[in-house]
Amino acid sequence: MSMLNEFKNFAMRGNVVDMAVGVIIGAAFGKIVSSLVNDILMPPIGLLMGGMDFSDIAVTLKAAEAGSAAVKINAGLFINAVLDFIIVAFTIFMMIKQMNRLLSKSTPPAPVSQECPRCISAISIKATRCPHCTSEI
Repeated sequence: MSMLNEFKNFAMRGNVVDMAVGVIIGAAFGKIVSSLVNDILMPPIGLLMGGMDFSDIAVTLKAAEAGSAAVKINAGLFINAVLDFIIVAFTIFMMIKQMNRLLSKSTPPAPVSQECPRCISAISIKATRCPHCTSEI
């Protein structure tokens, strides 16, 4: 029974659950980006290039025969996958950039000086006496 409890504790730790949620959201986001590339971006680009469908671009190495399928290099599918990757990478870059910007604003710098309670002069945070009025801090 202790091995089951150890597994439960491992699986329920915050970072494991967060990672699982990230993987699931990432997979769904990947499907959205693939649809964006295949269904929205590539048709107009293909139309501008003379009605070409990028998913049909292929180099046939061996023609189809009676018992076997054709051997092809599917360059168009590769182009679609590269566009998918670029869009996902750029989106993640922008998200992380914004998160870093928000995090950098939320943590104020540590104070380096303080006010003397007697003479209201700015003194070092490490000082135990005021250099101006010599009172104890």
